[in-house]
Amino acid sequence: MSELKVLVACETSGIVRDAFYNNGHDAWSCDILPSDTPTNRHLQGDVREVLGWDDWDLLMVAHPPCTRLCNSGVRWITGKTGDPRCPVSPITGLPQPKKLPRGKTLDQVWNDLHEGAALFRELMDADVPMICMENPAMHKYAKKLIWGDDYESLCEDDGTFIRTSVQPWQFAETKKSEDYQTKHTNLWLKGLPELERTNDFDGKDAVAKCHSLPPSADRWKERSKFHEGLARAMADQWGGLFIGQPKAA
Repeated sequence: MSELKVLVACETSGIVRDAFYNNGHDAWSCDILPSDTPTNRHLQGDVREVLGWDDWDLLMVAHPPCTRLCNSGVRWITGKTGDPRCPVSPITGLPQPKKLPRGKTLDQVWNDLHEGAALFRELMDADVPMICMENPAMHKYAKKLIWGDDYESLCEDDGTFIRTSVQPWQFAETKKSEDYQTKHTNLWLKGLPELERTNDFDGKDAVAKCHSLPPSADRWKERSKFHEGLARAMADQWGGLFIGQPKAA
């Protein structure tokens, strides 16, 4: 083949982009933030606009912001029913969270949730034949915004996307590598096979490093950083499907 045109959305590290590029594909990253390292293969801007710049003909890998979508962020969305410290909010009709992110109101937090879910849905609906959406485990409020009332079944298989899950340690070259750690990662796949793990480790001694990072201004970026072994598996297994094959018309 000829190369795939790969758009890696919501990425500043270049890890997934470079994995595909190094395998001979026309790969680009895109984010509203600049690239973490000097490169001429990063498009700074809104990915929804970039999608229309070219025919991303065979693949898009997307890592939409997960802060408000994932289970670990539900504590900012709502509190525990029956907890006297969590009175019902007139804004949401749900128990208020016990605390909010610094500098945010409850209205702003829910607005962030709606914006994050809308971006996730728009990327899923992109006119690209093969798509991988990556995100940690989601809470039910995010799922409902993305898949509607029947979210429990549709988020698993909606007839177009199927959900699978992986762990970084499943793609580590050695137990001493940075990839040998736990981080439950969901992949929603359209037109792509499930990834095959690249080792026979059992992962029992892998640790969740992303949950023990010290507070810092860049902690969110370190927590969301993609693992190189998983990126290589994507490039090798998905990109490799088409090496030597004619490009679809």
